[in-house]
Amino acid sequence: MSDQISDLSGLGWTAFYSSQLDANDLATGVPVRVTEVHRSRIHIIGPGIESDLPPYRASDDDEDVATVGDWLMLDRETGRVRWRLGRRSLFKRRAPGTGRKLQLIAANVDTLFIVTSCNQDFKIARLERYLALAREADVTPVVVLTKADLSDTADEYADAVTKALPGVFTETLDARDPQSAGRLAVWCGRGQTVAFVGSSGVGKSTLINSLLGDAAIATQGIREDDAKGRHTTTGRALYRLGSGGWLMDTPGMRELQLTDVQDGLDDVFSDVTTLAHSCRFADCRHDGEPGCAVEAAIAAGELDPVRLAHFNKLMAEEAFNSATLAERRQRGKAFGKMVKQVMKDKRHFRERE
Repeated sequence: MSDQISDLSGLGWTAFYSSQLDANDLATGVPVRVTEVHRSRIHIIGPGIESDLPPYRASDDDEDVATVGDWLMLDRETGRVRWRLGRRSLFKRRAPGTGRKLQLIAANVDTLFIVTSCNQDFKIARLERYLALAREADVTPVVVLTKADLSDTADEYADAVTKALPGVFTETLDARDPQSAGRLAVWCGRGQTVAFVGSSGVGKSTLINSLLGDAAIATQGIREDDAKGRHTTTGRALYRLGSGGWLMDTPGMRELQLTDVQDGLDDVFSDVTTLAHSCRFADCRHDGEPGCAVEAAIAAGELDPVRLAHFNKLMAEEAFNSATLAERRQRGKAFGKMVKQVMKDKRHFRERE
C-alpha cells in the first residue's frame, strides 16, 4: 500500500500536524498513520513504510493509547514510536458493561457517516447520540439511510431525520449499488478521512465494499424477526478509496454510552438549551418549576415533549459517565502520588541506615 502514497498529504496530513513539528523532528523522525488496531498490534503506514507495531500507549490515561487514524512519530534509526501527535478530532465512548473504562473509537476524522436503515433499526434517539459525538468532535455528520430499495416508505424515514435533526446532511441509498453509494463521493476526496458508525446489520460493511469496489470486508445479513444485524467487523481499520480518501469502519455498537460530550449535546439540542436560558431559575430542571420556558413551549405546542425527554436522558447519562471517569482519573493520580511518596520514604530510610 505504501508505494501508492506519493506524499503525506495523501494520508490526510495537513498544516495542523506540521505545526506540531520542527525541522529537527523531521530530520530524526518520520510521521506515520495508524491504519489498523487489533488487541496485540497496530498497523502503520507512511512514506516508504508499512509495518506492524506493538500497541502504543503514552501513559496510563485511557486517551493516551494509539487508535485508528492517529499520527505517530517514529525514530528514523530504531523504528520505534517516539510520540503521538495531537489530534484534530477524537471519537470515544465509555466501554460496554459495568466498568468505567474509556474506549477510543477513531481519531482525526473529517466526516462521520451515521448509518441506519429503513427498517426497525431506525431510531431518532440513537441518531442523536451519534450526532452528539460528531458535534463534540467538530466533525461533519452525514446521516446515511440504507436499505431504501427494500422499503416502500424510504422518503418518510428521510423526512423524519430532517424534522428531528434540522440542518444535517442526509443521503438515502442502496448500499449494494456502487452508483447509489457514489452519492457519498463528495466527502471522500484525496486525503479526506471518513468514519462509519451504526448498529450491526445496517449495511456499513456492504456500503464500504460498494465504495471500495471489492469485497474487502465480510458481511452478514440481518435476522428477519427483529431486523437486527449480526456483528461482522471485529477490529477498526482504514481502507483506501480509488479517489484517495480513507474509509474507517468500526464494529457495530448497540451500546453507545456518551462521555465528555456536553458541548455536543448542547448543539444537538440547541432548541431546548436556547429555551432554557429564558427559564426563571438558572438550575431549572424543566419539571414543574415556576417560570419554566421549556415547559411553556411544550404547552404551546412549540416543543415536542419527546425531544425534552431525550435531552434529559442523554444529559443525565453524560453527566454520570463524565463524572465517573473524572473520579477514576483523580483516584489514579492520587494513587500515583502515594506510590511516589512511598518510594521517596524508602530511599530516605535507606540513606539513614
